[in-house]
Amino acid sequence: MLNKTVHHNVFDVLPWLPDSFVDLLIVDPPYNRQKDFNGSKFKSRSPAAYFDWLTSWISQLPRLLKPTASIYMCCDWQSSNAIYQVFSEYFQVRNRISWEREKGSGAKRNWKNASEDIWFGTVGDDYTFNVEAVKLQRQVRAPYRDRTGKPKDWQETRQGNFRATHPSNLWTDISVPFWSMPENTDHPTQKPEKLIAKMILASSNPGDVVFDPFLGSGTTSVVAKKLDRQYVGIEQEALYCCLAQKRLAMAEHNREIQGYSDGYFWERNVPVGMRDAALKENYKTSS
Repeated sequence: MLNKTVHHNVFDVLPWLPDSFVDLLIVDPPYNRQKDFNGSKFKSRSPAAYFDWLTSWISQLPRLLKPTASIYMCCDWQSSNAIYQVFSEYFQVRNRISWEREKGSGAKRNWKNASEDIWFGTVGDDYTFNVEAVKLQRQVRAPYRDRTGKPKDWQETRQGNFRATHPSNLWTDISVPFWSMPENTDHPTQKPEKLIAKMILASSNPGDVVFDPFLGSGTTSVVAKKLDRQYVGIEQEALYCCLAQKRLAMAEHNREIQGYSDGYFWERNVPVGMRDAALKENYKTSS
């Protein structure tokens, strides 16, 4: 079962999965809005009906998790409240992450919807969190120096000044996949590889099992493979399973994750050329 894409309905598969095999659970369920997934249409429900639908499958997940497992569950503002209510019944809530989506349609009589939430939780108090693995390289615009004139907690290069900062629950460095990015597919709600990489690096270790019961076009499994984790994904649409398998095959030869390089995440507005040049300059300086 490990390192497989399961083409089936999640409700039929969950009862057959083994106990306590998952180290990290990443879930991107249909939000409570009308959406067409290659012909399978998810219809918006009343808040109570959506709550019941969430409970019908979330209640089956704790059995699959190790006592040290972590959970991330994606949502938007319309589904966040219902998901939190069910999520908090079965897991210990640790945080709510908000990430900026720069894509989206403008609204004439409302604020543009440009963010989504992710509920972060754990099974218990003993869990993995690799803070050093998810630091963000930010440009330093007001560099502070010590009394000798040396940079304090930042690096000076010919391409700019950078500081490795601790990760927060506000992620503004994510680019939603668009047509020219290799990871882009026709899936209507595809999550960026960089977004999933943050969860996997923070809350699992190499060799751990990452499980996604709503796999879509395969982003969770692909990123898990690129980062040397094992994976299991369930997806009911055959086309999306094929997309996932194609991307997994491509990951055999290309393990790049846009916006992540040499152990650091980089700001969205830092050009790739500047990033690579900075890395080379830092290497020369340290050598």
